[in-house]
Amino acid sequence: MQADARLERGSRVQTPQSAPSLEPDPELGPDPEEDARARAKFAALHGPALRASGVPERYWGRLLHKLEHEVFDAGEMFGIMQVQEVEERESEDEAARDAREKPNPGGQLCYKVIVTNENGLQAADPNSIFLIDHAWTCRVAHARQQLQQVPGLLHRMANLMGIEFHGELPSTEAVDLVLEEMWKFNQTYQLAHGTAEEKVPVWYIMDEFGSRIQHADVPSFATAPFFYMPQRVAYTLLWPLRDLDTGEEVTRDFAYGEADPLIRRCVLLPWAPADLLDLSSSTPEPADEHYQAILEENKEKLPLAIKPAVYPCNHIFKVYTDVQQVLGHLSHPRFTFTQSEADAHILYHFSHLKDYRGEDNHWICKPWNLARSLDTHITKNLHSIIRHRESSPKVVSKYIESPVLFLREDVGRVKFDIRYIVLLRSVKPLTLFVYDVFWLRFSNRPFALNDLDDYEKHFTVMNYDPDLVLKQMHYDEFVPEFEKQYPEFPWKSVQAEIFQAFTELFQVACARPPPLGLCDYPSSRAMYAIDLMLKWDSRPDGKRVMQPQLLEVNFNPDCERACRCHPTFFNDVFSTLYLDEPDSCPVTRLV
Repeated sequence: MQADARLERGSRVQTPQSAPSLEPDPELGPDPEEDARARAKFAALHGPALRASGVPERYWGRLLHKLEHEVFDAGEMFGIMQVQEVEERESEDEAARDAREKPNPGGQLCYKVIVTNENGLQAADPNSIFLIDHAWTCRVAHARQQLQQVPGLLHRMANLMGIEFHGELPSTEAVDLVLEEMWKFNQTYQLAHGTAEEKVPVWYIMDEFGSRIQHADVPSFATAPFFYMPQRVAYTLLWPLRDLDTGEEVTRDFAYGEADPLIRRCVLLPWAPADLLDLSSSTPEPADEHYQAILEENKEKLPLAIKPAVYPCNHIFKVYTDVQQVLGHLSHPRFTFTQSEADAHILYHFSHLKDYRGEDNHWICKPWNLARSLDTHITKNLHSIIRHRESSPKVVSKYIESPVLFLREDVGRVKFDIRYIVLLRSVKPLTLFVYDVFWLRFSNRPFALNDLDDYEKHFTVMNYDPDLVLKQMHYDEFVPEFEKQYPEFPWKSVQAEIFQAFTELFQVACARPPPLGLCDYPSSRAMYAIDLMLKWDSRPDGKRVMQPQLLEVNFNPDCERACRCHPTFFNDVFSTLYLDEPDSCPVTRLV
């Protein structure tokens, strides 16, 4: 065993270790009152985040000093030990314990961080909090480009991750290896405020010192990401959970906050491989109590049963809405807008009133609360899937590996998806319409099950980025071209299968009372957008068929494109839902 006690990333500022003191810190300023004001301002600005991360208040004063002066003094207290060989274990129990405490069990080269200060380290010392710099910060969608273009980044990451890399120019193989291995090193945080794009999770890799800190189920230290607002810089904070003697190892819990033993095993899979083949891969429907708990947590009150009001055929309905597209495009003479909810006949709100052997192994991870493909990732890397749950709750679904493709003469055979607008008139009886016009979105590059981080190959949402080409095709242009490419699949038959899927979806959604299903309320109406793709499947007789695959259902969707292409869109919607005059509108009744 060989130890290297130097800090691989040189400390930028060296400061002497201070003794515990309740007196004003002279390094924060000569004026005690000014010192107190600075501390109070820091606590007001960052206190909530520090408390949420569990950082003890005894460290806040010294933390402020280190942040203001960029003091990286971990080199005075710690060193990195390079372990070149694994010693003999005395028993199998010791080997199993070592595997739990190390993310890289086995005989390969690994590192540890140990306390090297001859006096050890005391948790009560206000100076016992340390800044860890970040070597690389990015959003996943930009990772490949940065590795290819940022000078020195690929070399540094390859060296940090133990990947051999030779040569000056970034190679595809080296970039792919770093993108594969980075999920063993990535940490994450997410901004609480800003635009949807700014709220996409940020992933970062700590510097060589921070990345060498190993896992332990009972750790000696805690870490937390911290965004210092005055400088708009993110660091990782490191502080001890107990006193440590010279030579003791610095460890942290890679699955911090997870108490369930099975969840912990899954979370630790990137570092501690485990056999989980005995677990079922099916996802059971949650018990009824699950939905009841959500209803209570949301503090939502279900409406009381009423008889819907009856209006004369020439009645003018007052509409209260916060949806700008409705305000800008609803021009039907029987609807007028009001600024008072109390005076309105119709409230149209933007938000709701309160190992698979032999099978393809590609998955898509979507955030539960973002749209437009933001923070959505396609992967076959289990480590990536596991780590993504740390940034925000994710829905992981099977990626469609055999989509029906559309030939773009300018590009080739690309993915496409279809959006239909569905209008729910009532739950009991179920009355459902679909808007006859549908909308198409296309990828910009030929489809193949590779380059999973290539947005323009695997995604179709191009209309929110001005730098991307947006292929637009009207539905009445698409249908004849589709039938030309697939003459054995007339669109009328394909659409009948799609409409049947919509019907079955809402029949199931309305089959049980709330909160297990949609609430029956005679005065309520709803509009949904259903996004779908077509995938290739086979019947029992071996004949190939196109199977509709529903991707997602969005309540009260963005209808900018619909309004732009069809100015009467909201007139048609309101006539169908509120005037019961669907015959004069381009809609088809499904149920």
